[in-house]
Amino acid sequence: MMKKLLSMFALVAALGLGYNSTTFAEEAVVTTDAVATETAPVATETAPAAEMMPEAVATEEAAPTLDAGNTAWMVMATILVLLMIIPGLALFYGGLVRTKNMLSVLMQVFVITAMVSVIWAVYGYSFAFTDGGSLNGYIGGSSKVFLAGITPDSLSGTIPEYVFLTFQLTFAAITPALIVGGFAERMKFSAVLAFVALWVSFVYIPVAHMVWGGGVLAELGAKDFAGGTVVHINAGIAALIGAILLGKRIGYGKESMTPHSMVMTMIGASLLWVGWFGFNVGSELAADGTAGLALINTQLATAAAVMAWIFIEWLARGKPSMLGGASGAVAGLVAITPACGFIGPMGAILLGFVSSLVSFWAVTSLKGKLGYDDSLDVFGIHGVAGIIGAIGTGVFMSTGLGGVGYAEGVTMSDQVTTQAIAVGVTILWAGVVSFIIYKVVDVLIGLRVSEESEREGLDTTEHGERAYHM
Repeated sequence: MMKKLLSMFALVAALGLGYNSTTFAEEAVVTTDAVATETAPVATETAPAAEMMPEAVATEEAAPTLDAGNTAWMVMATILVLLMIIPGLALFYGGLVRTKNMLSVLMQVFVITAMVSVIWAVYGYSFAFTDGGSLNGYIGGSSKVFLAGITPDSLSGTIPEYVFLTFQLTFAAITPALIVGGFAERMKFSAVLAFVALWVSFVYIPVAHMVWGGGVLAELGAKDFAGGTVVHINAGIAALIGAILLGKRIGYGKESMTPHSMVMTMIGASLLWVGWFGFNVGSELAADGTAGLALINTQLATAAAVMAWIFIEWLARGKPSMLGGASGAVAGLVAITPACGFIGPMGAILLGFVSSLVSFWAVTSLKGKLGYDDSLDVFGIHGVAGIIGAIGTGVFMSTGLGGVGYAEGVTMSDQVTTQAIAVGVTILWAGVVSFIIYKVVDVLIGLRVSEESEREGLDTTEHGERAYHM
């Protein structure tokens, strides 16, 4: 294992990002097959056909078949995740910025969703979820570039492969859209698009493959049910790097930069909460008991996080706020994401509560002490709560704490260590490569708008429109 870890960090340091094992979809199929094998009737004298053709029978039993119920649920889950992005995330972020930048944020989220959808179909899905040969630990292969070989009859487990790849497309789209909050109100639209195209290619796709596509972190035994590392830590670190490199907004700390519409932010946060059930529950890729576990865990962790945030805010500031409630909800949703299919409901409540308190500290104290301007607290909520959720998964998986338990021979200490390694690799990969991509885009296009444009607002200077007309 040490040899694998050394090679992993060496690859990151050398930035061997050229495009030349088990996805959670495959894990679901393996589990189903294993159950089928355990419950299959043993060949006896009354079953001569099974005795005569055991290999044929085994092959027939193992062949995947379409499940209409699972397929229907996964189509709905995919739509729910898309609802999280547009309009959910767009409204959530849009309400948090100043009036003069409302449309710029909506535009960034909207167009990122469109652009990443095309990237995913052209090469993203293939490099994330296929065999990459000698580099398979870090990146997939090109066998399904342009969706080659996929037909309406192709299956991924018990659902059509088109459904699976579209579900994964929504994850690839929302992750870079989250990053927008780190540099909101000061980055050129052209630079945003260039950065996202490169970031999805060289950060999101490799990390998705390492965790879900049979790469090194999957082989190590890291558990990430729905995207704690792949989505939230990945996005949080990239947002932090961007906020530092672009510098603070003009007037930050001197002028009022309060959210211009908490109504829109509340609507956006509510859409995120609702859509997150597609995000988390859908990651089971089936309508079964584990999906039910993810359902209750998602609701309870989010509810506990809301209560924790408003109570600590009440104590610290004298009044609970709508912004605090919305922030707590997102912190809880983020923290439960990697854990929702592995821990019990009481563990989910505790995980949501703890993640909310730590995220509150990160956005109210840590940011000020370190002096960076993460406009919409992407790192403080997504990054920090993602780290807590990923490591907390290793703790609350314990059957003694209501979880599903560990693999044979694995202890809590082992799993927590594995989770910490996955977190570390994600932070290192996202941090180093994101830094390089920002620098490349800055040289080619320039990252930040002019001072005049920033003062006037990006709605008019970047898009020639206004969200509101007096």
